[in-house]
Amino acid sequence: MTSAVHSRNFWILTLAALLVAGGTFSLGQWQLRRAAQKEAVQAAINSKNSLYPLDGRSLSATEKIADEIYRQALLQGVWQAEHTVYLDNRPMSGRSGFWVLTPLKLQGTGQVIVVQRGWAPRDFADRSRLPPVLTPAGVVTVQGRIAPPPSKLYEFKGVDTGPIRQNLDLAAFRKETGFPLFEQVSLLQTGPPSEGLLREWAAPNLGVDKHYGYAFQWFGLCLLVVVLYVWYQIILPFRASLRARRGD
Repeated sequence: MTSAVHSRNFWILTLAALLVAGGTFSLGQWQLRRAAQKEAVQAAINSKNSLYPLDGRSLSATEKIADEIYRQALLQGVWQAEHTVYLDNRPMSGRSGFWVLTPLKLQGTGQVIVVQRGWAPRDFADRSRLPPVLTPAGVVTVQGRIAPPPSKLYEFKGVDTGPIRQNLDLAAFRKETGFPLFEQVSLLQTGPPSEGLLREWAAPNLGVDKHYGYAFQWFGLCLLVVVLYVWYQIILPFRASLRARRGD
């Protein structure tokens, strides 16, 4: 009876060890694949940075404009200052304030792209007060990189209107303004502070190191399960059997 119980426990523990070891090993491999995918994306970003900057005409003529994300651009156009939007609760350099967004009507094409122009502090004593931001009139030249639409935060009160907003949906903004607006991309303006705006944007971080760290943890857990199983289910019983045979 004791032998049958011991045999049953042995196979239950063996099955559990196989499942845990196999699962953790698979998760480690999955993390390595994710790291490889992101390294490929990073390589594509580096490749785009080596290309000549896009101008307004080449940007407008691009069929798959989302493929140009992270590419440098040098655009000429006219600010549509009356449609400037201030995204609230947006940090830069550890300070909370506004991301200032203004549509730019591209010269020679008539199309419009939303430019993430930079960061400005907010007046916490008067939360409805807009920061002093200079928006030059006439044709301007804006340097930056093609970026995804502005990131979104959780909305507490639904879709915002007016200059101060929590989020900006480009498709809805296109309908609101009537502009022939790019919906899949924006322009992240780069360069030194100017016009009352700070532009210390965080560099694109794809988190490759994080995936390698997770993979190390999963493989380490897999190895631990295997070592514990071998020690407690094979080595210790074998040593106990040897001592029993010797009459220890």
